Parts: sequence; C-alpha cells; structure tokens
Amino acid sequence: MGRGACRGARGRSTRLTAGAPDGSPRLPSVARMRIGILGAGVMADALGTRWAAAGHELMVAGRTAEKAHALAQKWGGHAGDFREAAAFGDVVLIAVLYQGMSATLAEIGDALRGKPVIDCNNPVEVDRFTLVTAPGRAMARDIQDATGGQVVKAFNLCHARVWEMAPPLFDGRRLAVPYCTDHPAAAAVARQLIGDVGGEPVPVGDLRHAHNLEAMAAIVISLLFGGRDPSTVFNLVDAHPPT
Repeated sequence: MGRGACRGARGRSTRLTAGAPDGSPRLPSVARMRIGILGAGVMADALGTRWAAAGHELMVAGRTAEKAHALAQKWGGHAGDFREAAAFGDVVLIAVLYQGMSATLAEIGDALRGKPVIDCNNPVEVDRFTLVTAPGRAMARDIQDATGGQVVKAFNLCHARVWEMAPPLFDGRRLAVPYCTDHPAAAAVARQLIGDVGGEPVPVGDLRHAHNLEAMAAIVISLLFGGRDPSTVFNLVDAHPPT
C-alpha cells in the first residue's frame, strides 16, 4: 500500500555491498531480476527487503538521498536517481505518494517504456477516504499512458507491515494478492514477485480493474486510520482448511 514520499538521490549511482538483509539467508529465485525501486519509504523497504532475500538485484531512488543509500546498504544493492533506477530495472516498482507522482514520472522520462512496472500506490485522500482520480479512472492507467510501461496494479491492499511477514500467513493461509494488467509478460513477472514475498497471486483481469483495486484500498486505509492493526487484511478463504 504505497504511501511513502520519495525523491531521487542525485549524482552517480553507487554500488553498495552487504550480506543478505537482516542477516537472513539468500533464497533461490526462479529467475534473478534487476529491480528498480522508485521510492525509499516503508513500502519500498518492505518489498525490497523480501526481493533482495529472494536473490534479486536492486537499485533504489528516493527524494531523500540518505534514505535511499541506507536501503541500498541494507539490501546489498545500488542507489541512484529516479531515472537511473528506472533504467536499471528489468522491472520497476513505483512506490511514491500520489501527490508526487507527476513530478516523479516527469523526472524519469521514457526510461520505463516497454518495461513491466509494478504500481502499489493508492490515490486516496484521508479526510473522507475517497479516490482523487476522475470517476472510473485509475492511477495505474495514468502511469501506463504517461510512461509507455507495462503496468501491473499489485501490492496495494496492505500496510507495509504485512509485506515484512515472511511469509504473510493468516489462519494458515497464504495472503491472496490480487493483480491486474493488460500485458501477459508483465503478469508473469508480477506472479513471480508476489510468490517471492510468500503471497498467492490472484489475477483479476486487465488494467480496467485497477480502479476497483484502488477503491478497495480506500476501504482498507480507512480501517487502518480508524485504529485497526497494521496487519489487518482482506483475504480469500473457502470452506476447506489449508493443507
């Protein structure tokens, strides 16, 4: 659930080496990817930490250079500015506040064109907990139109605390992670990254459904602001207990 404010770390990209995050062992991954992460807030931290543990190579950019470099050190990854991180990734996560989205996209230019782009953001104002986008219009669609990237809406329905769970289990069930996209290749990337954090990928259609996921996030955010525990989630369950 992306709500972390971020800005590019200026200057040349830096290679920072370290062990696995938090001393945990590096886990095998079906395919090792280079992941650019735009944003250095709590969502970037939580997802990046899990992906680094899965063996992916990361570059992060944030509006506060010190925060980006700290995350790169934690992950054994790289830090750079927004355009560098966007160009670095085989896939790119956008995790910035919606208020800064236009400036972020302008800064990266065409570096996302043709790439899978994971959008975990929610354009939700927190006075009445409503969407700030035009009726029926999703931020994910705006990102795709602006960048030419292959946008996947995913990871937007939980607080960052949930993605710190390894794995995220509720009543013995893996967390269901809905995602939607127009692009089969990007969908395959999203499925792997969801699996890498221990979630169960749940395809919900093409990018038209991103608006529905963002609206659902408004409900979750209202519950969290109302005092629910940060690990509160909606999950898919059935009558059969997990085996």
